[in-house]
Amino acid sequence: MNLNTVYDWTKEELFPNCQKILTQFSKSVISYKPKRILDIGCGNGHLCKILSDNGIECVGIEPSSDGINQAKKLVPNSKFYVMSCYDNPLEAELGKFDVIVSTEVIEHLYFPQKLFEFAKYNLKPDGMFLLSTPDYGSYWKNLLLSVTNRWDIHHAPLWDGGHIKFWSKKTLSKLVAREGFVVQKWEGIRSTRLPLFNVSIVCHARLKQGN
Repeated sequence: MNLNTVYDWTKEELFPNCQKILTQFSKSVISYKPKRILDIGCGNGHLCKILSDNGIECVGIEPSSDGINQAKKLVPNSKFYVMSCYDNPLEAELGKFDVIVSTEVIEHLYFPQKLFEFAKYNLKPDGMFLLSTPDYGSYWKNLLLSVTNRWDIHHAPLWDGGHIKFWSKKTLSKLVAREGFVVQKWEGIRSTRLPLFNVSIVCHARLKQGN
């Protein structure tokens, strides 16, 4: 069984919520003034494009060869590799990074701890790990989805390779701590259609000393 969920990267345009996530997320990354970042699950390179334009050296990994081919065209001065967080980081030889990022990836993973293991190996001792994922910690948002009978649409079960895990701050905090990281802060990214609710949450995490 292929445990890597692969998107169809034949379309280069971004949905409004995706664009909003990348815009806010990139500002958070830039605030740490990193010289070098690793994007785990870089897709077709849009985040690396923003960061590269701000003078940051970018390396991206993505299991989709179509995505990587588009990323190489979009950001020719960055390095991209066809691999995933399930691959052995010892064999990747990517080096160490000031900041490691992963946007909207963890909800697709059967084994989300692998994302943290890969990040931990490639992160500098004082580095930051930033990841975003759809927010399922809001009672009112979940109630609204139930009242309007939109769970089928929201979870998209007929979409091959859709979301298989649904995170909140509470559950993600437990995973972050279990994998040897400490949450530094949270951010919320508001939905373009329902601005009262977060479409995603962003976790800023740092390795515990001694890990």
